[in-house]
Amino acid sequence: MMSSEHPACGWLHKLLVLLVKLHFAFAEPLQPLNGTGCTAKGPASYILVFTGHWSPQAFPKQYPLFRPPAQWSKLIAASHNHHFRFWEEGSSASPGVQSFAEVGVTVELMKAAKEARKKRTIGVMYRTAGIPNGIGHSSTEMLMVPRNPLLSLMVKMIPSPDWFVGVDSLNLCEGNRWKQEVTVDLQPYDAGTDSGFTFSSPNFPTSPPENITKITSQMPNHPANSFYYPRLKELPPIASIKITRQRRTPDRQTSISNHILPNSINPQRFSATPLDCEVSLWSSWGLCLGPCSRGGVRHRTRYILLRPANAGSPCPELEEQDECVPHNCIKKRQ
Repeated sequence: MMSSEHPACGWLHKLLVLLVKLHFAFAEPLQPLNGTGCTAKGPASYILVFTGHWSPQAFPKQYPLFRPPAQWSKLIAASHNHHFRFWEEGSSASPGVQSFAEVGVTVELMKAAKEARKKRTIGVMYRTAGIPNGIGHSSTEMLMVPRNPLLSLMVKMIPSPDWFVGVDSLNLCEGNRWKQEVTVDLQPYDAGTDSGFTFSSPNFPTSPPENITKITSQMPNHPANSFYYPRLKELPPIASIKITRQRRTPDRQTSISNHILPNSINPQRFSATPLDCEVSLWSSWGLCLGPCSRGGVRHRTRYILLRPANAGSPCPELEEQDECVPHNCIKKRQ
């Protein structure tokens, strides 16, 4: 007759194995239920400072001086998670991004944010005041939560066809910790919805629309492009953001949201960008009015398209002459 102790031992062994597996499973770092990758215990308060570096020294080519002068639109930002995308390089612009990049209107962006908020993929929208110059500051206070640790923002360049600067899905949370400070240099982007090479190009829709692309010193590869600086490997930053975590204290009641910082804060200094002289093609040769055999000359001219700046290459000769040949002579009437 077999003893009943052996089946009992087998059952206890399986239970022990199961308990060991559960122990090691729960010993692994816990993943957040919201799928953001952020396990911080609570929210974090930040100050976001946007700084424009758009100066005639750094960007001398076709720098807008009037009607309107170089300036920045309001900044619009959103906290969100991985299931939402404000804008993305290499993807087509949404109607909201198109409207904001072309004319600075935020209505469509706010509609999209409202729909995303129903799906709990976006948190809070933030704005700052516009900056009436190419160089300046604006700031806002933000409260980030673990459910929405990503930050995206846009600022339109004024004037421009559909150009903007911004950041896409910047993560302010690392594991269970909020970042203390983040600084990002910003480059211009083309929304791909309006065709134009210069800041003051007239409205001409791109059909079909193109994807959002970064504007570089050589792309678009066209001399008329306002950012075309073939001597530069890369453009200097045209703007930057600095995000600093703040301690929240009970006695702090004042918010600096939408506050334009005083001009006493000096913007970051960059070396001047050399701008080479650009001239037109030569005109046709003029007729020779002098003697054809000896001493007669003919002329052709060209004109300056772009004057040099910041120690760029000087302009070449604008007039050229050549010796007359018989078929270019004007015969005198008898």
